[in-house]
Amino acid sequence: MLYNVITDGDDISYIPTTLGKAVLVIVIIALLAIAVAFARKKASGKGSLKLSARQLAFCAVSIALGTVLSNVKLYRFPFGGSVTLFSMLFICLPGYWFGLGAGLITGVAYGILQLLIDPFVIHPAQLLVDYILAFGAFGLSGLFSHQKKGLIKGYLAGIVGRWIFATVSGWIFFAEYAWEGWAPLPYSLVYNGIYIYTEAAVTLVILAVPYVQNAFTRVKKMALE
Repeated sequence: MLYNVITDGDDISYIPTTLGKAVLVIVIIALLAIAVAFARKKASGKGSLKLSARQLAFCAVSIALGTVLSNVKLYRFPFGGSVTLFSMLFICLPGYWFGLGAGLITGVAYGILQLLIDPFVIHPAQLLVDYILAFGAFGLSGLFSHQKKGLIKGYLAGIVGRWIFATVSGWIFFAEYAWEGWAPLPYSLVYNGIYIYTEAAVTLVILAVPYVQNAFTRVKKMALE
């Protein structure tokens, strides 16, 4: 059994068992390995893919930093979601460094880790949307990995992707919590937008500082060596 079903009146929650957590850890490791395999082509240009221990290390460090910072909550909302200390930025970095494949799979791995650490699951489909798709969307940063201002563009793509999936989840699974007088969809759009874009606005202000931009550029060069 991979999860326990907990009932509290009309509320149902799904909590991973020890076996479920072990399976999720294995999945994380496998996903990171696949991410690195798709991250960078060999210099020969033959189209084959190179597995790099350095790339794996950088992805792992990003997940670790994002996980630590996700627990530094500047504000936590009552029905899920919080403003954290730049955690979304660090999960967008693998895509910025290595491209779309590495970014997407690293984002999914991070989502699985969040499920292990702080699960809030009321339905298996909600688990998929909130933990796999929403966090996996951070990998959209890889769409702009080779463009000018790629970090900022990629970060925006990642957070918009997360906002879309979080909105879908709120609309379908948390409609009962909509504010009085609000339909579920507008409520979910605004509710999820508040905490996601508040953190994004602060992060973008920091990224606008030239010294910070140069620092991230240097880190990318190190990651690609």
